[in-house]
Amino acid sequence: MTTATPCVAHLVVRFTARLEHSRAAPPLHRNAALSTKKSNNNNLSSRSSLSTIAALPFELSPPPIDHDFLDTVTAEGAKVSDEGIIETFDNDDEALDAFDNGVVVMDLSHFGRIRVSGDDRIQFLHNQTTANFECLSEGQGCDTVFVTPTARTIDIAYAWIMKNAVILMVSPETCGNITEMLNKYIFFTDKVEIQDITKQTCLFALAGPKSTQVMANMNLGDLVGQPYGTNRHYRVNGMPLTVGVGNIISEGGFSLLISPATAGSVWKTLLSQGAIPLGSNAWEKLRITQGRPAPGKELTDEFNALEAGLWNSISLNKGCYKGQETIARLVTYDGVKQRLWGIHLSAPAEPGSPITVNGKKVGKLTSYTAGRKESDHFALGYIKKQAASGGDTVIVGENIIGTVVDVPYLSRQSPPTKNSSP
Repeated sequence: MTTATPCVAHLVVRFTARLEHSRAAPPLHRNAALSTKKSNNNNLSSRSSLSTIAALPFELSPPPIDHDFLDTVTAEGAKVSDEGIIETFDNDDEALDAFDNGVVVMDLSHFGRIRVSGDDRIQFLHNQTTANFECLSEGQGCDTVFVTPTARTIDIAYAWIMKNAVILMVSPETCGNITEMLNKYIFFTDKVEIQDITKQTCLFALAGPKSTQVMANMNLGDLVGQPYGTNRHYRVNGMPLTVGVGNIISEGGFSLLISPATAGSVWKTLLSQGAIPLGSNAWEKLRITQGRPAPGKELTDEFNALEAGLWNSISLNKGCYKGQETIARLVTYDGVKQRLWGIHLSAPAEPGSPITVNGKKVGKLTSYTAGRKESDHFALGYIKKQAASGGDTVIVGENIIGTVVDVPYLSRQSPPTKNSSP
């Protein structure tokens, strides 16, 4: 049987988190007043207002959040949906260019955050998801996949290992179901607690080649160059801030988990450092062009985790976990018969459209987006392995010409080679 190393490629190497010892921070409260004067709200870049602290317990018990941060960005021109999602800043082309050449900041607070605590939390997640949690230590992180018993994909989670808990960042549409599913699998002897902390926290993502300079300017340069998933705790005006390497869409950049009471101050500081705000409409374009699979589109009961190309999030030799037997058989008997590709299109196409070669159906389109130019059209879709590969031409729908291409997110995945040792 082909196997991977004990800590698969996307799981970060062990390191000793060098965190200064400090007392635990108070619980996060949405409406809590900042401990500093208003004139100090934007002093995030000064060493006096941002300092490394010991791992915070994140024992969160604030009242329901209001929309202070959304009110702030709305006043600055953002268009916000009824669900509280920032759709656009009317700068989508500028923001997409900054992702490629500068730095962008995205509010991903509508994405789910699940806190898993208790003495058995590591073993529990090790058994419930595809990653090897037992090879990780405090301050490290990884991507992991929630799958069904038959290895059909539910969602990808970005996980941070903290001193007293593991934080899982998941898609908005799966957070409730995953929380319910995890609670369902807790046995009465398990010392595990599951808490949805989405409404008690905010999540920002920083991305682009100049994101490292922003981190350095904010006295967070100790994270630059650290492995994907590395996370450390800081204080901003007396409030907790956790920063991790990488984000939901890319290995580069950073993620910031913060108190809603501090969100406005942190956001303004990031903008003052040159970050361009990016809304969810542009984010969806990035997701598709980068090749990041999404629930309900590429991640469904129709496709398994290996067909989705999520090799870096899957341990092939950690023992029993949900979906493990199916994944093992697929690897052993070369049972992965289709895979996810990017496709340049000659015209717009509807998700769900068939993909054909020589008149024979060989796949299915799953996501589509228009490009920055009127003539640019891009999609994601599953195609049978023997039917087409990179550079080949396919037909989407009745007569839309498509060219099969690699995409960054999937290109970073590392499937096992035939020469891998058992």
